Amino acid sequence: MTYDVRTATAGDASAPTQRIAVAERDAAIVGFASSGLPLDASDRATGAERQLYTLYVLAGHHGTGIGQQLLDAVVTAEDDTVLWVAKRNPRAQAFYRRNGFRFDGTVKPDDRVPTFLEARMVRIST
Repeated sequence: MTYDVRTATAGDASAPTQRIAVAERDAAIVGFASSGLPLDASDRATGAERQLYTLYVLAGHHGTGIGQQLLDAVVTAEDDTVLWVAKRNPRAQAFYRRNGFRFDGTVKPDDRVPTFLEARMVRIST
């Protein structure tokens, strides 16, 4: 499968504060990702300089590599990054582990749905 990944940034061109990527196939959006500065003090305290806000790929496109393309478009290998992943999403957790992210032990309920738990993962270069 061939995908068209479009990206946009906001902020200083040499160090954009926001990165957004959209994946299309046959003129239909099949995934998107976004990242920016860590949103709260506890996320910044991990040492992260960037936070992955969203990464979503339609189920019919899982396993095609488009998730990796989207992640790479909004987070570079050099970015010390934090993200929150659904506690009940082992597929996403495995994907992030393959990309060097590790759980730091922090779990919180989602702001809008308190029964939905999220776990924090970080990737900090040494």
